[in-house]
Amino acid sequence: MLLSELVAASAATSATRSRTAKVEALAGALRAAGPEEVATATAYLSGVLPQRRIGVSWRSLGTLPAPAASPTLTLSVVDRQLEAVAALGGVGSAASRTAAVEALFAQATAPEQDFLRRLITGELRQGALDGVMLKAISSAADVPETAVRRAVMLSGHAGPAAVAAMAGGVAGLEDIGLVVGRPVRPMLAASAPDVATALHDLGSRGAVVDGKLDGIRLQAHRRDGEVRLFTRSLDEITDRLPEVVAAVLELEGETLVLDGEAIALDAAGRPRPFQETAARTMSSLDVSRLRAEVPLSTFFFDALHIDGDDLIDLPAGERFARLQAVAPESLLVPRRLTASPDQAQAFFDELIAAGHEGVVVKDLTAPYAAGRRGAGWVKVKPRHTLDLVVLAVEWGSGRRRGLLSNIHLGARDPETGGFVMLGKTFKGMTDAMLAWQTERFLALETGRSGHVVHVRPEQVVEIAFDGVQTSSRYPGGMALRFARVLRYRDDKTADEADTVETVRRVSGRQ
Repeated sequence: MLLSELVAASAATSATRSRTAKVEALAGALRAAGPEEVATATAYLSGVLPQRRIGVSWRSLGTLPAPAASPTLTLSVVDRQLEAVAALGGVGSAASRTAAVEALFAQATAPEQDFLRRLITGELRQGALDGVMLKAISSAADVPETAVRRAVMLSGHAGPAAVAAMAGGVAGLEDIGLVVGRPVRPMLAASAPDVATALHDLGSRGAVVDGKLDGIRLQAHRRDGEVRLFTRSLDEITDRLPEVVAAVLELEGETLVLDGEAIALDAAGRPRPFQETAARTMSSLDVSRLRAEVPLSTFFFDALHIDGDDLIDLPAGERFARLQAVAPESLLVPRRLTASPDQAQAFFDELIAAGHEGVVVKDLTAPYAAGRRGAGWVKVKPRHTLDLVVLAVEWGSGRRRGLLSNIHLGARDPETGGFVMLGKTFKGMTDAMLAWQTERFLALETGRSGHVVHVRPEQVVEIAFDGVQTSSRYPGGMALRFARVLRYRDDKTADEADTVETVRRVSGRQ
């Protein structure tokens, strides 16, 4: 399959807001890809590079060779060349990598160059979110979407499921099972505004309330005395976390697949800043020193496989009982079995006071439904809000192309009379809000730099966020975590926006 055909399908997906049209465009591309290339096509159209990272940055792709006059690249050729780039290492590898990337881009037309650059740098946003792609695989192979979703859960990625569906239909998908040592897509939690609502949504099915720790999600696999650790994004980080490996090796049983968290705690048992946990898990340099400086504690909350038994289809209550049989209390998340809103709220308050994120209310009858936010798990966290000022806006891409989307957020600084930037967000915006803010911010425009439209600092926006973290990216040394728009405040002027000192107080209370 020519890369140009895939680029055309990507463009068609970006050009429409219709979910049905997106599915049709993607399904057509998957049908056109042969058996050898459908996995690559699925990955590329999902905006995923199969090699994950190849050591090439956006800056290094700033200057490209002249584009080819006509399309000749196939998906197989592109995949092989990127695989070769990813394999480069050692002395002189940077120069070799640059030469190899230039050789690839010299074979690509201008649209193909743009597509590849965005794919490699993780900037390919075309509206082909996971749910759309799974529906496209279902349509292309004429198989139930539920079968596709389960196969993707167990294989970790959409590519293998697409190959199985196109080659073997439902039977091919059913051949994909849980394999110890291969990461499974993690189950995700929906959100509720408070504990009482979360419990009410579960009805009379029975619930357990787990502590929500502000750590790194980990999936631990053990077979024949060997441990492998995977992140939420399915990256392997085993070599970085020797103390977690040691904890898994101490567990009962022979073969295990467990879901949990790794978190850095201080001497009093309170969580250290999230950035310390994140930095520790991201670094593979001088692991012994890092382990001594920022030791990680391990907490498990679910079991997917134990000693030959796949557990994902069992009710949560049975999975939790199996987990307790192999893991000591010290390696389990704080947990309360209760249906009482008052008891659950007291547990929530206790965890917040101890510095944790909140709770996850879990349906005891629910199976492990990976890769999507279902009703089986519902997270509850304290919600912070601030009234901030929009300092600039970025043009959107994909289904937001032609609209001003990502807003730059600033807190008022009474000492200087200016504003301190705290980050950006494009979350929480409805279609109507996007249309309104495009008109509004173009009217406030003071200038542009690239895709950024700078505006007069007049519009106040109410922002919800999960916390404040230290950041060297912004002058104030702080950034909001998981910021999202609640509403625009036309009843407030910029002089009434929250100050940077208010943000510092929020940070200090965490």
